Amino acid sequence: MSMFSRLGDIINANINSLLEKAEDPEKIIRLMIQEMEDTLVEIRSAAAKCIADRKEHSRHIEHLGREQREWERRAELAIRNDREDLARAALAEKQAISDMVASLENEMKSINGQLEKFNEDIAKLQAKLTDAKKRQRSIAIRHKTATSQLAARKHIHNDRIDEMLFRFENAERKIDRVESEGEALNMGRRTTLADEIEGLENDDRVEEALQELKTKVKEPAAKEKNDG
Repeated sequence: MSMFSRLGDIINANINSLLEKAEDPEKIIRLMIQEMEDTLVEIRSAAAKCIADRKEHSRHIEHLGREQREWERRAELAIRNDREDLARAALAEKQAISDMVASLENEMKSINGQLEKFNEDIAKLQAKLTDAKKRQRSIAIRHKTATSQLAARKHIHNDRIDEMLFRFENAERKIDRVESEGEALNMGRRTTLADEIEGLENDDRVEEALQELKTKVKEPAAKEKNDG
């Protein structure tokens, strides 16, 4: 495929459509970017050759212009010396050079037209390339996010996790049954005098422990205050 055929395909390509059809969007857009960059290099190289041709044509036209003026001077000299034959020959040379200049100027117009086309194509292709690179970053981020989400969802729906949760639920149900049995044993049971007295003894032990803790905390603080 020629460069210009590829260029037309790329410029006319709809990136969205290509990505929607692609099984691997990242790979497709990476290949598109590579193709665009390669084509840009080729177009710029062709444009550089056109610019060089234009400069060479311009120099040639300037040179021929000087020759035209020289042959005209010679024709005038021949007329002043009554040599019409020489004047006629000099004018014939000048006319031949004029024809060459006209041909080169037509070629220059063609070269300038080609350079304008190159400039348009490069601008369009550069815009496509910029768009593709933006999409490449976006697609890479989306692909990474989607991959992470997929891995997380696979982990969440893993049968082993479901089995573990089921075992936890069974253990909780067993504990509930044991606690329920203990509560059931206390149902309807009256509090005896011995139970009440034991409760008072427990309260006394708690109070004693509380007083010991207060004394333990306050003594160092009082000592530091006296020392100060």
